[in-house]
This record gives sequence, C-alpha cells and structure tokens, in this order.
Amino acid sequence: MNRVVVVPTYNEREGLPALLDRFPHDAFDLLIVDDSSPDGTADLVREEMTTKPWVHLLVRPVKDGLAGAYRAGFAWALEHDYDVVGQMDSDLQHPPESLDAMLEALAAADLVVGSRYLPGSETTGWSAIRRFRSRLAGIPTNLLLRLPVRDPSGGFKLWRADALRAIEVESTLSRGYVFQIETTYRAKRAGLRIREVPFTFASREQGESKLTDDVSREGILVVLRLFMHPWRPRSER
Repeated sequence: MNRVVVVPTYNEREGLPALLDRFPHDAFDLLIVDDSSPDGTADLVREEMTTKPWVHLLVRPVKDGLAGAYRAGFAWALEHDYDVVGQMDSDLQHPPESLDAMLEALAAADLVVGSRYLPGSETTGWSAIRRFRSRLAGIPTNLLLRLPVRDPSGGFKLWRADALRAIEVESTLSRGYVFQIETTYRAKRAGLRIREVPFTFASREQGESKLTDDVSREGILVVLRLFMHPWRPRSER
C-alpha cells in the first residue's frame, strides 16, 4: 500500500530539518507543497531529495492559501496512485510519531482525525484558559454541522484515497484553515467512516503562525454557508 503525507509550507526552511529527522519514512512518503517561499524552503527540499528518495516537492507559483496547497497536494497524490493520503503541519505541532497509530485506526475507517480533545490527548505549552477557549470555539461548528468529531478544526488527518474522491475535494471552496472543517463535513455528508485518535499537540518550534483575522472571518462565513446550503455527494444529486 502506497502512502504519502502532504505538508504545505511557506517560509519553513528553519523548521523542516526537524520534521525530516522525525518523519516515519519507512511507512510514508512526504510531499512538500511550497508556495514559492522567499526564504528558500523549496531549495532546501531539493537538497534533501538527493539523499531522501521518499521526499517529493510540488512548488506553486504564488501564495494562495492553505486550502489551495492541500488541493494541489491531494491532486498530486491521487495522480501518483497513493492509497493513503495524510495531511499535517510542518511545524511539529502535529507529531510525526502519531502517524503509526492513525494508520492503524484507518484499517476500520475512511478518515482518521488526530484530536486534541479526546481522553489521552494533550496540548503542551497552552494555558488552561487557552485550552478552554480553543474547545469553546469548536462548539458552534459542531452544533451547526453536527460533525462526529470533538476537534472539528483539526488538520492532522489520514484519508483513504477513495475518501478524497468521494468528497470531491477538488471542488471545496475554502481558502484557509476552515478547509479542515469543510472536508470533515463533506466526509460526514458522504457517509464515510470517521474515527478520531488522541495525540499530543505541541507548541510551534519554528516560524510564525499563519492564522489571521481574515482567516478567522472566512471560517465563520464558510461554516454558516455549509449550514444554510448543505453539500451533497454526486450520488444524491
């Protein structure tokens, strides 16, 4: 079974070596989708590719949002006949060591979501107030969309390739982090088997967060749109 994890990057040259050192390349390939980072992220990846045949690179001409990077990476993975497609951040907030447990859970699922809020999970470096606010932020989403997960905005996932096809991922409309919600929502609407597994969410080690006010506003608008205009898979149209 061929497996790949898609990792979008923008100005992540400093942090990538740590990810490469910890990545479970015996079980997964790694696809870096770089939005032409001015810090030379793509050049670093090209250097690593000379000695790491499990590393691949897809460079996009402009910075065009997290969702666009994932759509491009997923399309590449499907074109290259991978059976399992993962997604995670490059900053080690999603620990590569958890991919094995997620892969085990995928044996009985179509989508596995790494959760910060299940028993057994942790969020290191966060205050109790920040943890509370983070969990509180997901309540309106779950109430409106009735998602079968505790961490609706979680972006640490493993998909079966057929699940990505079933949700028609190429037609998703999100630009930013709400892509995580939109894809899980589509998986639920398509009747896919969804499982959550706990993991330890770590503080970012390198670089800067890409979460902005515009991204947050888009998240609210997209959730409302999905609530008012439910998506349906092709088989129901």
